[in-house]
Amino acid sequence: MSLADIKKKIEADAREEAGKIIDKAKENVGEVKKHSDEEIKKIESGYADRFKKEQPEILRRREIVAGLDVKKIELGVQQQAIADAFDGALKILAALPSDSYLDFVGKLFKKSVQSGNETVFVAKSEKHITSEWLSKINAQHGWSLSLSEERRAISGGFILEEENIETNCSFDMLVRWIRDEIEADVVKRLFSA
Repeated sequence: MSLADIKKKIEADAREEAGKIIDKAKENVGEVKKHSDEEIKKIESGYADRFKKEQPEILRRREIVAGLDVKKIELGVQQQAIADAFDGALKILAALPSDSYLDFVGKLFKKSVQSGNETVFVAKSEKHITSEWLSKINAQHGWSLSLSEERRAISGGFILEEENIETNCSFDMLVRWIRDEIEADVVKRLFSA
């Protein structure tokens, strides 16, 4: 056998072997595809079955979340209504007629004044607590309270100061204090059916 014949024989054997390998690979591809299709069907079926089983739980959870969202909104509305109620009380205090306002503030002074030498700060819009009125209350009680020219950002009432210690008798603070004490009762009155 010549070298050319040997070469042809090797090439023919190689082609035959390559053909067998390709045929075997095609056969394996078919089996893998068939197996993959079966797996895909199993997975799809499993997900469908799982969804059918879990669907009621998913819907129940969505209802719970929706219920919580509604309660959160209701709570926000209730909190706003409570805040509005206390803001309304603050406005009523600030809008008292002069005699009622000064009577109320006079009682606050009696309970708040410590030394009688405090400086009195009032609201920027204060109309009732004046130097003249303060002179009268000083004369009645033997105090030496002085009205500061500085006005504070309060809705009414006053702030006493002596030696950098303040006693806050502003309506804002009074409503805040009373709110802590009566808020539960206000909630019952506003929202009990």
